[in-house]
Amino acid sequence: MSPIVPAAGGLSLGTPPAVDLDRLLAGMDTMAGQRPVAAQVVAVASTDDASAARLAEVLAGDVALAGRVMKLANSAYFGMTGRATTLQFAVTVVGFTAVRTMATVALTCLDDEEHLPEGFWERSTGVALAASVLAPRSGTRPQDALCLGLLAQVGAALLHGEDPAGYRALAAAHRSPAARRTAEVCRYGISATRLSAVALEQWGFPPVMVGPLAAADDPAAPDGALLRVASEIGARHADPAHEPVPVERLGGGLLREDGVAAVLEQVAAAAEDLRRALVC
Repeated sequence: MSPIVPAAGGLSLGTPPAVDLDRLLAGMDTMAGQRPVAAQVVAVASTDDASAARLAEVLAGDVALAGRVMKLANSAYFGMTGRATTLQFAVTVVGFTAVRTMATVALTCLDDEEHLPEGFWERSTGVALAASVLAPRSGTRPQDALCLGLLAQVGAALLHGEDPAGYRALAAAHRSPAARRTAEVCRYGISATRLSAVALEQWGFPPVMVGPLAAADDPAAPDGALLRVASEIGARHADPAHEPVPVERLGGGLLREDGVAAVLEQVAAAAEDLRRALVC
């Protein structure tokens, strides 16, 4: 029997698994073989000469992924309500970064909720929409902030895949984003947010998405302020038992506590529609 070691919060989660980052990230090659069209979309969207026509042509080879791009273009977030009727126009509406993000979701099997941490997409869509709403205050494009929020928990999915029972117990015991990041470092040697940054950098995402993830764990880092505040709002949206942390403490003036209700209202209005576009 494996020795039992105490975790923060008094839980016994068993021996923490050794997290081999190289092996985890190399698994992307295996995933690419299983979803070749999604892998090609990621590659094409990363090139300097990418075009909506070319991306639409590649996307057409994966009916499920193409359908999700169409649903996203016609979602409440983009406000097209059925007017995006061709795949090429849908690609133009959502943008190349969003198409690449959706292909990454498919590649990493984040569209299979059965194998994800509990409440993964409820929290992710909340973070993404909150980041998008607050993006202009931090000089970030809303579309980039949306994609940042959608992929911010890639690391959580990877850690959960390595240690399902242990990660579920950790997440249940540490509900706030900051407490959970600390517990992840204690157990795995890296926070899920930091692992997301490593993964996105490995997969060629631009600094505008990698940088905020890398800075999120440092409460004094301005680059991480948007994601820290958005994560707090995402937790309030998704978890009724969440104990709020004052957003002024997280964002350095990005948002005041008296402005949170308005952001939460916007998140609630679009979150389920966005989740359905991504995973249904």
